[in-house]
Order: sequence, then C-alpha cells, then structure tokens
Amino acid sequence: MSSKTTLGVLVAALVIALIASCTPAATPIPTPRPQATKAPTTVPTKAPEPEKTYKVALVIALLGDRGYNDSIALGMKMAEELPNVETKIVENADVGEQQLAARAMAEEGYDLIFTVGFGNVDWTTEVANEYPDTHFVIMDGVLDVPNGTGLLFKEHDGSFGVGILAAMLTKTGKVGFISGMDVPTLRRWELGYIEGVKYANPDVEVVSGWVGAWNDPTKGKELALTQYQEGVDIIFAPAGKSSEGVFQASVERDLFSVGAGLDHCETWPGHVIASMLKRAELAVFDAIQDFTIGKLEAGIRSHGVQEDAVGVCYLFDIDTAFIDNGPADMVAAFQDEVLPAIREANARIKAGEMCVSDYMEMYPCDNPPQPGGLGK
Repeated sequence: MSSKTTLGVLVAALVIALIASCTPAATPIPTPRPQATKAPTTVPTKAPEPEKTYKVALVIALLGDRGYNDSIALGMKMAEELPNVETKIVENADVGEQQLAARAMAEEGYDLIFTVGFGNVDWTTEVANEYPDTHFVIMDGVLDVPNGTGLLFKEHDGSFGVGILAAMLTKTGKVGFISGMDVPTLRRWELGYIEGVKYANPDVEVVSGWVGAWNDPTKGKELALTQYQEGVDIIFAPAGKSSEGVFQASVERDLFSVGAGLDHCETWPGHVIASMLKRAELAVFDAIQDFTIGKLEAGIRSHGVQEDAVGVCYLFDIDTAFIDNGPADMVAAFQDEVLPAIREANARIKAGEMCVSDYMEMYPCDNPPQPGGLGK
C-alpha cells in the first residue's frame, strides 16, 4: 500500500464521498464488475506475482476539472485500497513533459502506466515499444503494441440519454451544447446528444458552441449567456473546467444545464438537472485490479451503455439535488416521463434493437435512432 493504515482509511472515506455525490448514501468501492468488451485478438499479460507490490502511474494533464481528468484520478485513488498496489499521479499540461514523465516512470520500474487522450497515442506507443516489460494503458485511444491496452468509451450512448432529457424538458423548443475543444471525441458527444434530442422530438432545435479551451470558465459563461439570450433553456456542457461558466450562467439566468464527468447536481442545485457520467474511475480501477491478477489483456476495452459505463447519473444513483430544488413541473415530468424514457431507450440499445451513431465511426451503427422514434 502507498500509505499507512490510518491514512488509507481516511482516503477511502474521501473516495466514497466523491463517488456518492449524486446521493445522500455513500457508495462503497466497487467489487469486480463484468468485464467490458475486449478486442477480438488479445495478448494476455504475464502471470501475476502474488507477493509483488505493483507500481502504477498516471500521467495526465492538470486535475481540478471535476470532469474526465478528475474521474480518472479518482480511479487511481480507489486502486490504492487494493492490498498490493502503489500509485503515483504526475500532472503536467505540456504534452512533451507528459511524454518525458511516462518514460521516467517506466525507467523507474513502474509496472503499469496510464496516459490520456487519443492525441497521445503516437508517443505512448513509442514509449511502450521502448519498455516492453511495462504495460501501458491509454484512455480514449488504441495502442497497437503487445503491452498496451486502450480504454474506450461510447460517449455517444450516454449523450443520447441527455438529448432525450433536454428535448422532453425544454419549454422553448431550443436546447444547447457547449464543449471545450472542437475535436472528434467531443463531436461524438455532440452527435449522440443531437440524435437523442431528435429521437424524443424532431422539432427541437440544437445550438452548438465551442469554448476553444478546457479551462476557460469565463468564455464558457459568455457562450452560455449568448445561447440563453437566443432562446435556449437547457445546455449540455461537457467542457471540463470551462463548464463551470455554463453552470454560473444557468444560475444567473435562472435556467438549466447538464454537466459531464463527475456529478455537478449538488454543486448547482436546482439548475444542473443531471450529469452525464463517463465512469472512467471504474474503468481505471477494473484495469488495475485485473492487471494485478494477470487478466489485463492487450487490445481494447469498450465501455458504453451495455457495460453500464456511461449515462445520466440517475441511472446509477438516486439524485435529490434537482428533485428537491428544481421547478415542481419539471421535477414531476423528469421523474414520471423522462427517466422512464431514457431507461427504455437504453434497454433498446442493450438489446441490439437500436444503436447510436458514432461520429468517429469506431463503432458501426446499422440501426440508428429515427427522429420521433420515442413516440412510436
């Protein structure tokens, strides 16, 4: 372990509190979950060593976004409670420095190293080839090496549910989408959201905006205020720290928003209706735990609705912040109509009756949702 017993208990308590941000009751550190889909061709890791302490490193950009990065780091904190794992997190906004850090961790003998982002695939592959005895995991990317695993998410699956929510709750017939950088991964979020909106109500208009940065709440607020001024009343904001500006605007205008990453409902009660959770913390925890028992394979692990890995927070916990503080008519509609509709759509996805289109085309979709399909 990376800390003494007393410190471990305190860390565990903090982790549990973070995971349970959508409910008054604490959620324990998860037991091993059903494994996500693997690539057709996989290469097993070497056999586990029961007495060994496994050193695991995360090389990542800056934390504090209460979004994807913080969710990944939370998975590392959870793994500290495993009996044979020692973890280290290295933050650096500069990609070149991240590459140097990953190489340094491998040189120091770390067994498992996580990197983040499809834009870092090339250098992660390069370092992985240099250190074949170290296993590398990249979030949102694919590593074509025998000692590499990619953890991918079907964000479009989760965004589809948010689109249903927005279309069913809007009173103006116009909803918004604001994200950080205009990159393919976030276009995947946007397309899933749009399909969800049109599936619930083809007549609802979707307005999109891009901050141009993940850490600019001021610009996020400006974009949100502009959209609200144009008649938008609900904005989906997977924008990292920039989303804080969107939430501030929703409070200032007494309108509504939807967060992403970790849950934001209790931070902005009555204005953040929900958050689309991309449960990276569980994917990271599962990968680390499987590595220690020799079950982490090279290839791809995919996480979507099928694996209960993405979706609005209410699918995983009972949220009370919006229910207790939101307008009575919206709360009633949300509980009585919206949540059942999202659950029904997810059941259709799980059953293979429907799929959500993937902007990046990594996941083929032969039966996309039809506009107005919710009412059929």
